[in-house]
Amino acid sequence: METVMLVVVAVAAVLVAVAALLALVRIERGPSMLDRALGLDLLAAALVGVIAIEAAWLRRTETIPILVALSLVGFVGSVAISRFAAREPAAPDARDDADVGDGEERPVAVLRVEDAGEDDGTEESPETPEERP
Repeated sequence: METVMLVVVAVAAVLVAVAALLALVRIERGPSMLDRALGLDLLAAALVGVIAIEAAWLRRTETIPILVALSLVGFVGSVAISRFAAREPAAPDARDDADVGDGEERPVAVLRVEDAGEDDGTEESPETPEERP
């Protein structure tokens, strides 16, 4: 039974270590704040996993309050960051509106420069887009 427990703990420790490493990569690469928040949340979950593995290996129940507290901190932090990100205005898209690809044509503003230096005193009525030549 001891060898089975050793194998299970070793496999779990390797999986948690890989998860923590991938979380660090996500934190470093980003590119957005939400990606980094996701990485921090995963890192907190990996920390909880490491403590849980240690508690199971040593058969200690004193670490359960620590696990609950760390889980709550991770959850509250994730919720706070997501609520902050939801209220933050979105950054304008750097792409051109014509590249959206939704099949819908965008109206184009036409600016005409007419005799700016001459004023003959007559007032022209505004043209609608259908009346323009």
